[in-house]
Amino acid sequence: MEGAPRRIAHLDMDAFYASVDLLRYPELRGQPVVIGGRRSQQPVVEADGSRRFARLRDYVGRGVITTSTYEARALGVFSGMGTMKAARLAPDAYLLPVDFDAYRHYSRLFKAAVATIAPEIEDRGIDEIYIDLTQLPDDSLTLAHKLKEAVRTATGLTCSIGITPNKLLSKICSDLDKPDGITILSKGEIPNRIWPLPVKKINGIGPKATAKLKAIGIETIGELAKAEPDLLQSNFGLTYALWLLDAANGIDESPVTTHSEPKSISRETTFEKDLHPRHDKASLSVIFTELCSNVANDLKRKGYRGRTIGIKLRYDDFQTVTRDSSLPVATDDPTVIRQAAGECLRRVPLDKKFRLLGVWASALSAAGDTELFDISAQTELPL
Repeated sequence: MEGAPRRIAHLDMDAFYASVDLLRYPELRGQPVVIGGRRSQQPVVEADGSRRFARLRDYVGRGVITTSTYEARALGVFSGMGTMKAARLAPDAYLLPVDFDAYRHYSRLFKAAVATIAPEIEDRGIDEIYIDLTQLPDDSLTLAHKLKEAVRTATGLTCSIGITPNKLLSKICSDLDKPDGITILSKGEIPNRIWPLPVKKINGIGPKATAKLKAIGIETIGELAKAEPDLLQSNFGLTYALWLLDAANGIDESPVTTHSEPKSISRETTFEKDLHPRHDKASLSVIFTELCSNVANDLKRKGYRGRTIGIKLRYDDFQTVTRDSSLPVATDDPTVIRQAAGECLRRVPLDKKFRLLGVWASALSAAGDTELFDISAQTELPL
């Protein structure tokens, strides 16, 4: 099919985290459910075998919503919202803790299922991918149904798909008919289907740019497509102004990149309450060790080792500091990572409470290219 017009799909799993949890708790289907509770808020099994779930109204403390079902979204609860604010909007919504191991498992399943039909895949995160369908013989609608069925068979979950001539339009279209939707768009349909949408629907136009565009009288994609180039350039600069005009007119030549090397692998956690590095040393030490182990496991699973190990701290006053250290040889050993991260921790002030702690590995290389770093001595760590 040499010279065939581009057909790019964007596949987006529907309310992914919540949907994975509903596989385990089907009695919550059709209910407003919020993901973002503490580990202690796991469902309780009653004597009769039924399960009792935490409610959002009972949540007390600091936290952020990870995601929510469509029923909860209808009540105004969205990802990134403070949990206490969400509790005021939807007090009767059910609250579940996050389970990233389960989400990563189902992410691998749905991507493997898609690859059996269309192997040209660009991984964009745990719940979304771009797929190049250009060289496949089936028509777009047939392919969309095949992909959705493969995902459903492998995971029991639904997804929404947009198929257009490029990644930018497909990203917009996968969101137009959620959940479980299919949207197929040609360039000739842009004025009717895309231009009436708000500019924030374009991936790459964030809240600040949206507000700035509104201030100069531009709120829809159609208004942006017809804007005077000089007006955009005077407000955004030449490069971004040109991109804005191209995006609004559905122009995007970026390829589907089927492989990219990660720059770093990290884990971090925000505490339910601020912890002091000395008064809460035992608790922090357990958390710190677990973060290092998780980074090591992620490195091994993805086939990498890291030569630079770093830490990230956010104090109770929201000041954030980072430190890193380079090893003689790249590693995926949790003990080595723990020791290197501990040495980094010695180089930061430990006189204030923490609200966040993170560990990362960078300067990555393929596991087969290096040997494990062997430590012969252990030193006492600050946590």
